[in-house]
Amino acid sequence: MTKTISRRRCLHVLIVLLSLVAAGPAQNSSVKDSSANYFLYVGTYTAKESKGIYAYRFNAKSGELTPMGLAAETKNPSFIAIDPTNRFLYAVNEVSDYTGASSGAISAFSINRQTGKLTLLNQVASRGADPCYISFDKSGKYVLVANYTGGNVAVFPLQPDGRIGEATAFIQHTGSSVNNERQEAPHAHWIETTADNRFAVAVDLGLDELLVYHFGAKTGALAANSPPYVKLDAGAGPRHLAFDPNGKFAYVVNELQSSITAFSYDSTPGTFQKLKTVSTLPKDFSGKNDTAEIEVHPSGKFLFASNRGHDSIAVFSIDGQTGELTSAGDYSTGGKIPRNFTIDPTGEFLYVANQDTNNIVSFRIDAASGKLTPTKQNVNVPEPVCLKFMRAE
Repeated sequence: MTKTISRRRCLHVLIVLLSLVAAGPAQNSSVKDSSANYFLYVGTYTAKESKGIYAYRFNAKSGELTPMGLAAETKNPSFIAIDPTNRFLYAVNEVSDYTGASSGAISAFSINRQTGKLTLLNQVASRGADPCYISFDKSGKYVLVANYTGGNVAVFPLQPDGRIGEATAFIQHTGSSVNNERQEAPHAHWIETTADNRFAVAVDLGLDELLVYHFGAKTGALAANSPPYVKLDAGAGPRHLAFDPNGKFAYVVNELQSSITAFSYDSTPGTFQKLKTVSTLPKDFSGKNDTAEIEVHPSGKFLFASNRGHDSIAVFSIDGQTGELTSAGDYSTGGKIPRNFTIDPTGEFLYVANQDTNNIVSFRIDAASGKLTPTKQNVNVPEPVCLKFMRAE
């Protein structure tokens, strides 16, 4: 009798241990590391008071930002990107004349992970006027740049020491669309590689198109996919794109139409299928508005988009099966012209850069509903345009 009970106990313990092992990865994937040390870097426009890129320490437990001052002086670092190793930061310099040519620039900086200070490594021409977006391919060996006024995209290799090399790819977009003031020519506004690093997707506001390129991960080359693009509504003015975490759906925020268009995405041929377009604005709003940023929550449950004019963050719930968006409310950004926003590394806070009121405002994200609640934190920074978190030492 005693041996039977002992065997049963052993069997029970074994089952419990096996269940814990099986549950381990799922449990660990949802753990939020709030004990880590982070920096928040802020890209700005420098026409007025700003001098360049600013840095803040981020307390992941409280969400508090502590100013660290100017990290690097550089002209119009409107959009920034941090490499996967957290050793280097890259910024576009959004200007239309660089060393006498019709081009902007890209600057490479090394990061001091103790102080947050940035040291300039080198600066190269972006190959087009007014670069407005920069991103890494998934290997971290290349940066991709969208030149707004130039209406083109380019790829640059990165050296082991972080310096930027000569462009490995350059593609000039051509054409126009129906808005004579904003779409008289191509205006590339966003470019990133897909999760498998096989394609690069560019969003062109002037053409109302998503352009898809084969991306050469070993060479940094770009070549048109088949089909080479997908059209949005005439006059939509697509600006930025965000994939859901599973890569099955993509969402494009349309600046001129104040809307979001959902697409299904087939990663094998690199093709997009248009699903549905929804407004980012409440039905009773009739003023002027331009959308700016879009981001999917790491959980994949919610999508956020910024309205400039209505000065709000529009929140949508995502149907994981169909990709359909359902409005979950809109929330004042506590400032004017929310150019960019980002979700912190824990997924608990959302930070908004209000360009015209020179402030960054934070919100706590409700994990169940996506609702945004102001934290009452309001940080002053001149003309903030882009926010990027990174892990510090």
